[in-house]
Amino acid sequence: MSETVKRRQNTKMVPAPSHGIIPERDLYESPVLEARHLGIEFGGLKAVDDFNLVIGKTEIAGLIGPNGAGKTTVFNLLTKVYQPTMGSIMLNGRDMHGMNTVQANKLGIARTFQNIRLFDNMTVEDNVRIGLHNQISYGMFSGIFRLPAFWQGEKRQHEKAMELLSIFDMQDMAKAQAGSLPYGAQRRLEIVRALATKPSLLLLDEPAAGMNPHETEELMNNIARIRDQFHIAIMLIEHDMNLVMGVCEGICVLNYGRIIAKGTPDEIQSNPTVIEAYLGKKKEG
Repeated sequence: MSETVKRRQNTKMVPAPSHGIIPERDLYESPVLEARHLGIEFGGLKAVDDFNLVIGKTEIAGLIGPNGAGKTTVFNLLTKVYQPTMGSIMLNGRDMHGMNTVQANKLGIARTFQNIRLFDNMTVEDNVRIGLHNQISYGMFSGIFRLPAFWQGEKRQHEKAMELLSIFDMQDMAKAQAGSLPYGAQRRLEIVRALATKPSLLLLDEPAAGMNPHETEELMNNIARIRDQFHIAIMLIEHDMNLVMGVCEGICVLNYGRIIAKGTPDEIQSNPTVIEAYLGKKKEG
């Protein structure tokens, strides 16, 4: 059993003031995210309905459910790709009503995508530096005329990009073209680029997709390490139940756009409603 799994099993989840559960260590800090009665309709069809969720300041949370349950739609709502038709989202205590994706990112939410979205023709380092754009310290004048402030800023950007790449031991790939990387490495690069924006909540959409068991085990340990190193919350959509049950502390289960269960991994694994949603109802007789 890995150290990550052991630590997850030792995490105590407790009731939060806003009708959810969070890790006990986060109880006396404001939740990083509060979604209240969140929903969206497309042409009269409720894709997400009455979604309520609280995520603690340093929680690793999971969002699972059968295909088509509405998981990616929830991520699109949280990152303001879609504007909800009902409900509210609070990030770090601030109402995100009316914000767009750029404003949401500046407030502290970043994500990866189910389908990798890298700049394939750019280098690995330049992909990370795109995520660092909010941290540029020199002005346009310095950039145009290549003043000392520009070169100092460029040096800091390079050092920060290399530091972030070292999380996944990818610093030696910095000059490689992103599109030339193996699939698993592209997945990891997308996570690094999201971390470059300095999020307080990182959303990972199927981060283990296409990875072999060894890479998935490594990813599980790295997710826990990222949380500890950056002191952030992480929420992931994932179909690999070994990863979900191994690293997530609280899990929310969606089916047909509605929450059918919330709880710890042990509670979710033994929940008959969840089992039925995944496996179907047994025929009697």
